[in-house]
Amino acid sequence: MIDHPAYCEDVRRTAQLDLPWEKLQDSSILITGAAGMIGSFLIDTLMEKNSGPEPLHCRVMAMGRNPERMKKRFGAYQVSSDFQFVAGDVNEPVRAPHADFVFHAASNTHPVAYATDPIGTITANIIGTNNMLVYAADTGAERFMFASSNEVYGENRGDVELFDESYCGYIDCNTLRAGYPEGKRCGEALCQAYIRQKGLDCVIARFTRSYGPSVKPDDTKAISQFIRKGVLGEDVVLKSAGKQYYSYSYVSDTVSGLLHILLLGKCGEAYNVADEHSDITLRELAEIIASHAGRRVIFEVPDEIESAGYSRATKARLDGSKLKKLGWQAYYDIRTGIFRTIDILKEVEKS
Repeated sequence: MIDHPAYCEDVRRTAQLDLPWEKLQDSSILITGAAGMIGSFLIDTLMEKNSGPEPLHCRVMAMGRNPERMKKRFGAYQVSSDFQFVAGDVNEPVRAPHADFVFHAASNTHPVAYATDPIGTITANIIGTNNMLVYAADTGAERFMFASSNEVYGENRGDVELFDESYCGYIDCNTLRAGYPEGKRCGEALCQAYIRQKGLDCVIARFTRSYGPSVKPDDTKAISQFIRKGVLGEDVVLKSAGKQYYSYSYVSDTVSGLLHILLLGKCGEAYNVADEHSDITLRELAEIIASHAGRRVIFEVPDEIESAGYSRATKARLDGSKLKKLGWQAYYDIRTGIFRTIDILKEVEKS
């Protein structure tokens, strides 16, 4: 997939953004959740920037628990002096060289994981975040960035159409499913504590439901399952009425937003990474994917594990205007991004 022309085009476009890249010149960045969809695309972008006509020489340290998996994904970079694999679990004290920038994105990020590993879901976002903050503060990092989520907003109270960064909806904390949104809320609060008590520079990216060709095969989010069906040319399975109205983001736009926040964001601020042109109901999403594949949408009742991991939010659309004031613009709308993802993955499956 990383050699596919369209994927490489996305990486190059992101690496050519008009940003103050000089802040990363001759620096180092530690990335947790490195093998995930967002982390891996970010690493590909930084390594592309390192190999360009004016190389950044930004040392990219990819942190993960599974050395074999990491080597398989990032094997092409092993010969580069600008890349380093760091073995480690964020739930343990961090043992890594100094990094000027830290991007913490290690977390369970899909429904089955929330339901089958609720402890791991919470600890990565609380204990893991604290461990990464301790590391950043103790080693004198210039900036710490926390990968938060649209789920911190909870359920829409019915009083707004779009969530801005000050909105706070309802979350029933006494449920299994609450571990993910409450963990992200606590992670954000930890960032604020380290800003005040340790003087650490922190920024927060609130990602919405991201998708793209770098999605992990075991991802059980609805959009990931829909895309998988589209790639295989099968009927798209919808396990609800599909009235949920959400924001989505193609992975290159997600990482573009991440880089704007990392390089231009204000300490202590949270930013939504979302664009209204990628807001869609779940049923409409299923229908456009099924139509693209020449198939149809069928309805099934979710099993107990799936149901336990599903979000209860029926409308969660994010206001991205704050990030746009930093100069960010999404490149893809939902249809273009979805079709691009399916077409890339189809070609990869055939190769």
